[in-house]
Amino acid sequence: MTATTNRSPGRRAVTDHGAIERAAFRLFEEQGFDETTMEQIAEAVGVGRRTLFRYFPSKNDIPWGQFDQSLRAFAAQLADVPSDVPVAEAVHGCVVAFNDFDEQSLPQHRIRMRLILGTPTLQAHSALRYAAWRGVIEDYVAARLDVEPDALLPRLAGHVSLALAVSSYEQWLREPGSDLTRILQLEMEALRSYLR
Repeated sequence: MTATTNRSPGRRAVTDHGAIERAAFRLFEEQGFDETTMEQIAEAVGVGRRTLFRYFPSKNDIPWGQFDQSLRAFAAQLADVPSDVPVAEAVHGCVVAFNDFDEQSLPQHRIRMRLILGTPTLQAHSALRYAAWRGVIEDYVAARLDVEPDALLPRLAGHVSLALAVSSYEQWLREPGSDLTRILQLEMEALRSYLR
């Protein structure tokens, strides 16, 4: 998705979420998340502050990228799982698929996850994002089991899935050459084995 802006000569006329993220991540790496301002990010991208705020309402939203769009795709993927697939298997498969990135995206995704998991000032904002992610799973599990989304089992499925994902990301960040998808698979299989 791109947007055109009318800027004075010398400024780029087109930007997108990816360009903003790349510029912001570079600044976050160089000078720290807390020390980087939205003005500096706008300058690095070559857009005005107002344009930047149209893409990201706050600096805290930048590490999360186009998360709302990803959640819609996640919900659609769960909805497409045939009803004869067991609920646990459906959730497992879709959580792994949600976190499966092509090789080209991994370096930027690694920076993203280091920011999200390691920046104290992002934790409150992250809690809201985590709740939205869990909500997708809770809604799916509730629909499959014909119960309310805030019933015990859907909430448990959401929380456990999030814990597994976060644990997998922590492992992946500690081991730069590791395979995120494989770690997720192993953690989910280990939990299933433990619960058996």
